[in-house]
Amino acid sequence: MKFSPDLQITRNLLFTYCIENADDIEREEFIASKNVNDDRELSELFDKLTKPVFFSYKVDERQWHIDTLKYFLRTNDSFDSVFYLFDTYFEGEIIDRKQFMRILLQCLVRYQVEFTERPPT
Repeated sequence: MKFSPDLQITRNLLFTYCIENADDIEREEFIASKNVNDDRELSELFDKLTKPVFFSYKVDERQWHIDTLKYFLRTNDSFDSVFYLFDTYFEGEIIDRKQFMRILLQCLVRYQVEFTERPPT
C-alpha cells in the first residue's frame, strides 16, 4: 500500500525529542547533550533514539517515512510545520531544518537497509 506524503508522521516520529514526552531523565539529558546542528552528533542521536522507534513500525510505514522526507526535501519545504509549537530537549535551535531532515532521511534509509539485510531480534 502506498501512502501520500504527510509531514505529520515525521512530527510523530520526532516525538521522542519533545518536552511533552517527559518520562526519562537520562534520555532527556542525552538529547540535551547533543549538538543538533552537527551532522555526526545528530546521527548519533537518531541512532540511539529514533532507530528503535523506526524499527517498531511496519515495513510500509517505514517506507512512508522515507518517501515523505524525500518528497518534501525535493519540493524544498521549510519543515516549519514539523517544528511549529514543538518544544524539544535540544540545547540549541535547529539552524538548518532542511539539513536536519536530510540527516534524518539518511539515517532512516540506512536503518531500512540494515533491517532488510538482518531483521532486528
